[in-house]
Amino acid sequence: MTRVLVLNSGSSSLKYQLIDMPSGGRAAAGLAERIGQRGSRLVHNGAEIQAELPDLHHALEAVLKAFAERGPGLDRVVAVGHRVVHGGTRFSAPTEIDDAVEAAIEELAPLAPLHNPANLDGIRLARRALPDVPHVAVFDTAFHQTLPPHAYTYAVPREWEVRKFGFHGTSHAYVSRRAAELLGRPYEDVNTIVLHLGNGCSATAVRGGQSADTSMGLTPLAGLVMGTRSGDVDPALPAYLGRTRGMDVAQVDDDLNRASGLLALAGAIDLREVWKLVDSGDPDARLAMDVYGYRLRAYIGAYYAALGIVDAVAFTAGVGEHDPRVRALALTGLARLGIEIDPLRNDGASAEVSANGAAVISPEGAEVTVMVIPTDEELEIARQTLAILGEG
Repeated sequence: MTRVLVLNSGSSSLKYQLIDMPSGGRAAAGLAERIGQRGSRLVHNGAEIQAELPDLHHALEAVLKAFAERGPGLDRVVAVGHRVVHGGTRFSAPTEIDDAVEAAIEELAPLAPLHNPANLDGIRLARRALPDVPHVAVFDTAFHQTLPPHAYTYAVPREWEVRKFGFHGTSHAYVSRRAAELLGRPYEDVNTIVLHLGNGCSATAVRGGQSADTSMGLTPLAGLVMGTRSGDVDPALPAYLGRTRGMDVAQVDDDLNRASGLLALAGAIDLREVWKLVDSGDPDARLAMDVYGYRLRAYIGAYYAALGIVDAVAFTAGVGEHDPRVRALALTGLARLGIEIDPLRNDGASAEVSANGAAVISPEGAEVTVMVIPTDEELEIARQTLAILGEG
């Protein structure tokens, strides 16, 4: 049995899983959260451990201590896989980490200032703590390196050196592959629209196992309406707000990332809270969900046109897997495209997903199979880590 430790280092959290390969079984999992804040804690294999976690260094030390004292031991770990959000054009595949790779990830920080620096801190700390095993960076953007030029090119001056990259790549890769498995067809023969809906949201058109287009862009801000991110807006917005409100670019950028989306429209991020407001008659919440659903339908329609033939639509991530109202909202009016859901199947999908790992929510014999597939980014990272090392 081969074990891979998967680390996802954020600015205020450290998520980890110890995965047995090739089975994908979890030997351990945990989360250090509220790092650098009051009330920080570590949950290791379901057991809460009170710990002072002033920074990521102390958080990783606490995680390693939990493994040492509570098990399982890390002596059988053959590699550590790290999630890195942005690989730019330099990294089109998982990459074994050395000092040069660390430096390149640091240089890419301006493309993902909220994520890459934290990812890099985790890499540096883990390489020092576990120096005897290889470390591999798995990039969210790598799956989208197959985008054709007409999909990734912006109509702006070439000297700007900007383009679409896309994100949530490990999730889109895993879910689109699972969709093909569930259809019983070769991955390279299946076209799927994957909807990754959580606090961050993205849609991807996957043609024969390759990303053909995706809703996020140079940064994760573009595309769908999200918890606190605006999604698509007029690119003249920063200049307009500078002229009319005296806002500088940094303030506009921060507001578009942290104070927009559902938070701006409905006053809440959690879809459960937003739906409660809708049901109470709150007009702002109703509008928020109308905008949210309209943007989803618009992207599904656009990607249907881009793919030409669509075999499956797959919902994933926290909202996609557990919110039947969002799934129904996203597909309203698409029956003429062969995309529709069975209300009874849709309402029972969450329980079926929890029991069996996936659910079909389209009617029997539907032209396009609509699925709910729980994502497993950690397993995908573990697979890609071993693949790049020649272990799987």
